[in-house]
Parts: sequence; structure tokens; C-alpha cells
Amino acid sequence: MDNDVLRQAPLFSSLDDEAATALGGSMAETTLRRGEVLFHEGDSGDKLYVVTEGKVKLGRSASDGRENLLAIMGPGQMFGELSLFDPGPRSATVTAVTDATFASLSHQDLLKWLDGRPQVARGLLSQLAGRLRKSNDVVADLVFSDVPGRVAKALLDLADRFGRTADDGVHVHHDLTQEELAQLVGASRETVNKALADFASRGWLRLEPRSVVIMDLERLSRRAR
Repeated sequence: MDNDVLRQAPLFSSLDDEAATALGGSMAETTLRRGEVLFHEGDSGDKLYVVTEGKVKLGRSASDGRENLLAIMGPGQMFGELSLFDPGPRSATVTAVTDATFASLSHQDLLKWLDGRPQVARGLLSQLAGRLRKSNDVVADLVFSDVPGRVAKALLDLADRFGRTADDGVHVHHDLTQEELAQLVGASRETVNKALADFASRGWLRLEPRSVVIMDLERLSRRAR
């Protein structure tokens, strides 16, 4: 298990090397192939997870079958901690976007670590606060931003987490289908594709299969505001 990746998670960020190694040693490892489901919305949950390799999507489904993507997560990001504080059913379905590996910790073991370690509890509270802030931003974007603005903002967020800078721009291997990108933005695939084509025609980015190359971060950032 890659301790360097685990240290990126809020649960580990405040621990010294010895404590982080001990906590990592108490975690189990799970591997999924692309397209496999870790758990479904509505399942009972008693573990939190840290992505150590690959990418996953967190999604919810409407009664008519439509799906909304809540988040795309990669190495060092954590999910599943909500059920520690609210022992209801899982609030989302987690699916591997690529082949992915996770480190998991049962809530019972986590509670043992929280006793006498306020810095770990602060890490979890920071994670939950960040998630609430993100949810507020998403609601505001849906109300106040048009689809091209939301597409630009989503691409910048993906670039920040998964981008690699090269001579010709920032290569963002998001590994999402066109439909998944539309679900992440909260719009139809046709509308999102139109926005992407417009950005490409302006020379802001280049479209590639399941990836983009952002060639003008400044203009794309302005469009996201």
C-alpha cells in the first residue's frame, strides 16, 4: 500500500510517519476493474475508503433512470466517511472509471483511532466541510452559471487534479465518456458537446478520446467565472 498516496488523504495528513504507517497497516486493500461497482446507493455502509490508484465516480440515480455524477475522485481522495456520523444507507453509487485500488478502514477501527487523536477528527471535519462547500458551489453554479461556464469549471477542476503540463498545454486524462462528462456538469450531452466544440474552435483546448489538452488556461478560467 502506497503510504505517500495515503498521506494525501485528510485522515492521514496530520499524523506523523509512525502513526500514519500504523493506520495504513490496519487498512484492507480492494481492487476493481473498470466499470465494476464498489457499492450502490442505498447499501448499508461501515467503511470509509481512500483511492490509492485509478479513478472512481460517485453518482446518484433518479427514479426515471437518469444519473447525476456527484464527483470524480482519484488517488489520495477519500469517501464513505459520512456513514460514520450518519449511519443511514449509502448516499451514492461508487463505480470504477478506470481500474482502481482502494484502502478501506472499518468505522469500528476508525473510532478507536479518533479516541485521543483530535487531529484525526479535525481531518475528517475538514473533509466534510470541504464537501459541504463543494455542494454549495454546485448548487450556485446550477442556478447562476450557463452550461459552457459549468463545462469550463469542470475541466479546470479535472485539470487541477489530473492534469499534466507539457509543451503544448495541460493534458487532462479524465477517462470520462461524453455522457459521463455531461452528467458531471448537469446538462445534456448535446449541450456539453456544443460547448466543447466551441472551446476547441476558439483554440482554448484540443479534444482527444476521454481527455482534453487545455491550451489556453487563462481564457478558459475567464469563461468559468
